[in-house]
Amino acid sequence: MFKNIVIASFLGLSAVILGAFGAHALKGTLTQESLQSFETAVRYQMYHVIILLIINLYDGFTEKQKNTISYLLFSGIILFSGSIYCIQLTSITAKSIWFTTPLGGLFFIIAWLLIIIVFVKKIKNN
Repeated sequence: MFKNIVIASFLGLSAVILGAFGAHALKGTLTQESLQSFETAVRYQMYHVIILLIINLYDGFTEKQKNTISYLLFSGIILFSGSIYCIQLTSITAKSIWFTTPLGGLFFIIAWLLIIIVFVKKIKNN
């Protein structure tokens, strides 16, 4: 759990840095559409960092559940947001890594489904 919180905190820090970078340094460099895409990556990263912190601090999840959900969310952030950062900041084209962004989104979806399953099972057991 502690490792997950440290990784989530690092990802939160990097989201703030990337958000500031996008808002200030990239404003004149990227097109409006590219900047919006970059901002989407930052937003999704931060949303899922917040969820990571909640999951890992909430006592209602087992260590195994925390780790499984955390690894899915870490993977989602790296693949979803990371691929968008790569596309916007490098010469890598969306066409060359087209599968990466939706795969990251799939990891987000699976993590959210697992969260729902845990809570539904808790409700049934009470």
